[in-house]
This record gives sequence, structure tokens and C-alpha cells, in this order.
Amino acid sequence: MKTKFVKNAVGRMIPETINGKKVTPFKGVGKHRPTGNKYGPPIPTCIDFSSDGNKVVKSLNDALKKCGMKDGMTISTHHHLRNGDLVNNTIFDIAHKMGVKDLVWFPSASFPCNEPITKHLENGTINRIEGSMNGALGRFASHGKMKGTAVLRSHGGRVQAIQDGEVKIDIAVLAAPSSDVFGNANALDSSSSCGVLGYSKADFLYADKVIVVTDNLVDFPNMPMEIEGNYVDYVVVVDKIGIPEKIISGTTQITKSPDRIYVAELTAKFLEESGILKDGCFMQAGAGGTSLAIGNFVHQILKAKGWKSQVGFGGTTKYMVQMLEEGTMEHILDAQAFDLGAVASISENKNHHQYSVFNAYNYHSKGNLTSMMDIMILGATEVDLNFNGNVATHSDGYLLHGIGGWQNCLHAKNVILPIPLFRDRIPVIRDEVTTICGPGELIDVIVTERGIAINPLRKDLIKQMKKSKLPIKTIQELKDEAERICGKPRAIEFEEKVIAAIKWVDGTVIDVVKQVKE
Repeated sequence: MKTKFVKNAVGRMIPETINGKKVTPFKGVGKHRPTGNKYGPPIPTCIDFSSDGNKVVKSLNDALKKCGMKDGMTISTHHHLRNGDLVNNTIFDIAHKMGVKDLVWFPSASFPCNEPITKHLENGTINRIEGSMNGALGRFASHGKMKGTAVLRSHGGRVQAIQDGEVKIDIAVLAAPSSDVFGNANALDSSSSCGVLGYSKADFLYADKVIVVTDNLVDFPNMPMEIEGNYVDYVVVVDKIGIPEKIISGTTQITKSPDRIYVAELTAKFLEESGILKDGCFMQAGAGGTSLAIGNFVHQILKAKGWKSQVGFGGTTKYMVQMLEEGTMEHILDAQAFDLGAVASISENKNHHQYSVFNAYNYHSKGNLTSMMDIMILGATEVDLNFNGNVATHSDGYLLHGIGGWQNCLHAKNVILPIPLFRDRIPVIRDEVTTICGPGELIDVIVTERGIAINPLRKDLIKQMKKSKLPIKTIQELKDEAERICGKPRAIEFEEKVIAAIKWVDGTVIDVVKQVKE
């Protein structure tokens, strides 16, 4: 039967069903109101657990068997071990040896180290991935090779999907740098330390079965317990859960590119002149080289004025830690540590707090952190004349990135996108983005090396910057300038097959990705 498509609120054609389930098309920002109750996992009982609290089993293979792994299950993992992860691929190696088929992998993110997963997509062990697919996995899906349809969600959208029962996790396998025998676990004081486990909370709260995998078994009680033992079924001890130098590189550095430094400087000046940067502001920036440079410029402005940011939210780096320690930031709320300086700070600084994305990003909750943020610095692969943003696909149509927290962060008071005008001589500003990941009404300012464009909806900012000497231009002017330099990019050709759905923060579908035509 041919798939029926309907048009959503941003004009994209969306299939009525994805992976056999009826979906809700995107209705517009703040237009979808959820109904019903939160999902509840099965009620456990202490009858099934040893009275001495010891949940250690001999191997991950043993734990998965005890959890009843079978065809069609959804297996969740987190990505705090980043490109040093040694656990996630192993799950599916075991599943393949068990003869299990059609699993759904539900990671909070994937990394290049997960490329071996492609063999399990090919041999039928995994039906599809519902989570980010960077690099090789994304390219595999873009060629139409994945059996099921991928579903991409933001970090908060993933939490929303778990909480609302849109995705039922059968088994959560959570790597932890330290754990006691009861399953109380954290990410500190280990050769595999990654600082925080902010992406694991929804998994251990809502999964039917929870396995903690550690290479550092410590005495009870293991505090702080970011993963709470009362939700854990089994603990597995292995030789190594991750490669330390690939978990936290310690090499996150400010960009040395003159163009990107200039973009960072323009961004900081805009924040200052517009009045967005102020004493007591809440702010978030990423860990890319340009974002780090912006943070450094902001740090210097705050220091010169005797101001401080009240709250910084991370992904945290040593540069944000420097702000905390030098008094230009009062608190860091941290869901993910990006370098060694951030990992050390969590243990050393009382105002550096572990903070789960469950609390920060979940749109189906009683308020969340992102709407409280004054300054949000984000990137994008493409932006269009309506300020719609794309972070999932490149201009060649390939699905090469996850959404991360990007969509959730669009709800901040001021969303700034410092981006190059073109990459590899391909303009970043388009007539229409290849894939809409975020609606333009939520993106306020675009900063490029050749000018700054303010969203026409932000009449307050346009008025404030009317007399500025900064290079304020329209987005059309920036697009025209890029095309004068690079030429107009050619249209991409796609097959009819939908290979991925892009969910919005409320669980509706904002766009789909189609198979790239060879």
C-alpha cells in the first residue's frame, strides 16, 4: 500500500505512519497539547533480588539473557563515553550471537566508534536506529539501506518520548565509570571518568530492565548516585568501558581561524550592544571552536564591567570553568563534560552541579531550563530566508548529524547562530533548508563573517541596533553575497523513500529525510 502524506505547519509533507505507527504532524510552536498520563514501567518487587543488595552478574551476555532479550526489543544506551565507548557495540555483537533480530537501538547519540553497528543493520540484528546517526551510520541510512525508518529526536525530545510512552525501552544498558554492587553509579574518580551521566536518568527511571556496566566496582554506598541502584536490575563488571583519551580529549580549544575568531568577536559585540548580555544573565554555548571563542570574549566583557552570569548550562568545558573560578559565572549546571577541566571541576567546585537533561530539556514538563536562558549560542548546517534551521543533513542531502539539544535550546529568549557564510564554497544560507529541524520564528540572529542578520520578528533588536556600526544586513543580502562568491547551489535529487523522521520537541514530526539519489 502506498504511503499517504500530509502537509504540516511548516509546509513539509509528512507520512501518516512511520514504522507502522500513526504520527502527528508538526502543528506550530506551542500548538500541540499532550493528553493522557506518563508511561509507567512494570512494578518490580524485592522478592526477585538478593537481600544483601549484590546485583553483580558474571558478564553482559549473562545480564542480557536474564533480561530476556528477544526479537524486536528496544535497547537504549547513552553517549557519555563519546568516541571512546567500548560498551554499546558489544551489546549487538552479543545479540547477533544469540540469534536475536529486529532490535531497535535507542541511543542518546552515536559517534564514529559506533561504525561497526552497520554490520548489525545489514545482518538484521538491528531493524533501525532511533537516535542520532553521525558519519558512517548516517551515510548508511541515506543510501536507503536501513530496514526500518530512523527517527531523530533532540535530547529533550528523547526524554519526552520515553516519558510519554512513545518509545518503550525494554533494556537500558548504561555504562558507568563507577558503581557499587547495588547499582548506585556515577561518572567520577575512575580511569574512565566522564564527569556526569546527565543523559541516563530517563532510561533508568522508565526502562523495563536496567543494566549498569562498569570497570570500577567500589564499596557501597557509591556517592553521589547519579544512577540510583533501586532502579537497576544487574551490574556487570568489565575490564574497560571506554578509552580515556577518546572519552574526554582534553583538547577542546578555541578556534584559530581568523574568520571564525572575527565571527566570535562580532557575536560578542552584538550581545553587548544589544543589551542581551547583562549582569545576572543565564547563558549556554557549545563546545565548538567558535562557541568557545565567543565564551572567551563574553568572559572578558563581563570581567571588565564587573558583571557575572548567574547560570551557565553545559556541555561544559574548561573555559566555562574558568568563568566560574574567576567570578564571571555564579553556577554551572552540567549535563555533559567535554574536557578534562570540566570533569575535574565537578568534584572541586561546589557551584558546579550535575544537572540531567531530564530536567533541562523535557518539553512535556512543568517548565524547563531552556526558556529561562537569556543567551543561546548554536550552530547550523543551513539556514534559509525564513530563518528556518537545519542541523541534521548537509546541503548534499546526507544525514550526517544528530539534533542534540539544538531544538530544545531554540526556546531561549535570544537564539544566536554564529555560522560561516559558506562551507567548502557551498552557501550556508539557502532559499529553503534541505531539512527543517527548527522553525525560523525561534531563531533570532545570524552572525557571519560578512554581516549580521536579525530576524524581522525581533523588532526590538532591530530598533536597538539601528545606530550600531556593526555590519547589520538582511538575510537576503547575506544570501546574495554568498551566491556572488560561490554561485547558486544546485538542487538535490531524492528518491521517494523516507529514511528518517525529524521529531519536534513535542513529539510531532517537523520534517522527513529522503534517500539520496545516486
